[in-house]
Amino acid sequence: YYAIIASIQGKFGMACLSIFIAALLDGLDGRVARLTNTQSAFGEQYDSLSDLVSFGVAPSILAFKWSLYSLGSVHPVLGHLGWLAAFIFAVSGALRLARFNTQIGVSDKAYFQGLPSPAAAAVLAGFIWVCVDMGLSGSDLRYIMLPLTAIVGLLMVSRFRYYSFKTIPFKEGVSFVWIVLLVLIIVLLAIKTEWVLFVVFTAYAISGVVMTLLHIKNKRASKKLKNTHSNTESNVAEDDKHEV
Repeated sequence: YYAIIASIQGKFGMACLSIFIAALLDGLDGRVARLTNTQSAFGEQYDSLSDLVSFGVAPSILAFKWSLYSLGSVHPVLGHLGWLAAFIFAVSGALRLARFNTQIGVSDKAYFQGLPSPAAAAVLAGFIWVCVDMGLSGSDLRYIMLPLTAIVGLLMVSRFRYYSFKTIPFKEGVSFVWIVLLVLIIVLLAIKTEWVLFVVFTAYAISGVVMTLLHIKNKRASKKLKNTHSNTESNVAEDDKHEV
């Protein structure tokens, strides 16, 4: 909620920071509930409503107030497209959370279907935070912000598969590679927070597209190989029949 207030007041850096703090707390609340044995159906629903505000409404208002509103000064139609892009992001966040809630218990825990809303919010907030750090004006980047907001929003309701990191066996011991990677990220965060967050979450957003396309390609190759193998066996059987 403070991210919304800060966006309205033009405190865009604080708005971005608030969204990332919300994302951090969102990653901890479920674990805290399980550790304290306080998880409940009420908590699940309230968590989703909080996510809608933190990662749907707040980023869309931030994007609009920082950049998209300025499209109206170019042409009324572009002004409508500006708020429409922000609206698409907010609605996609709501649809993403509703779909996630209906798939609990039946979906593959190793993957998310569609870009998770905290990651989508982090891409937008990270981009804006980097631009604020560089002293760039949102009105100068409105033609970049317009498609970025809409595309990231649509990724949330896409069928691209994103790794959930839920299958990492923390209780059984974490791989040395994960430890080194975590330490490296923490060091980089201390050096240049906004840049690291933007790069990490953008890479994650792209990873789902790449992973899904590779999966489709491998599936088609496997199907083609299976059909070729089946045709070969049929030809061999046919030759044996002629010989007999």
